[in-house]
Amino acid sequence: MKHSPERLVLANYPWAQTMETRYGDQDPNRHLNNVAISRFFEEARVRFNWHLLTAGPPLDRPRYLVAHVGIDYLGEGHYPGAVTLGYGVIHIGTSSFRAAKAMFQHDKCIALCESVLVHRGEAAPAPLPQALHDRLLAFRFPTGASQ
Repeated sequence: MKHSPERLVLANYPWAQTMETRYGDQDPNRHLNNVAISRFFEEARVRFNWHLLTAGPPLDRPRYLVAHVGIDYLGEGHYPGAVTLGYGVIHIGTSSFRAAKAMFQHDKCIALCESVLVHRGEAAPAPLPQALHDRLLAFRFPTGASQ
């Protein structure tokens, strides 16, 4: 995962979602625990994918397989309080795309995440439909941070 300065700025992410932390998201040290942080990233991924369906003309619901998820923990998160997750597409391939995500609390980046999603056909990976490819282009992360 590339730790470019651009990844640490919420305004660089073309899509963002704010979510409230829950009491059960904290560990005995009163920090957001690693499992909770991974769930927030998962929820952001799912909400982004639902957003893709409504971000323009009707789009057939894509079917994805999550091929990779990597998370780097940069700081402590706390309950209570909201977290904001930024999301951007950093690479679009033939049958997959790679997404960059970041979690912010009190304007500070506390975690980074990258994931690879593979478009699934009937029995194997399949090319991304052109309409989906075009929709993903609208959510590209700024050039320079995706190299």
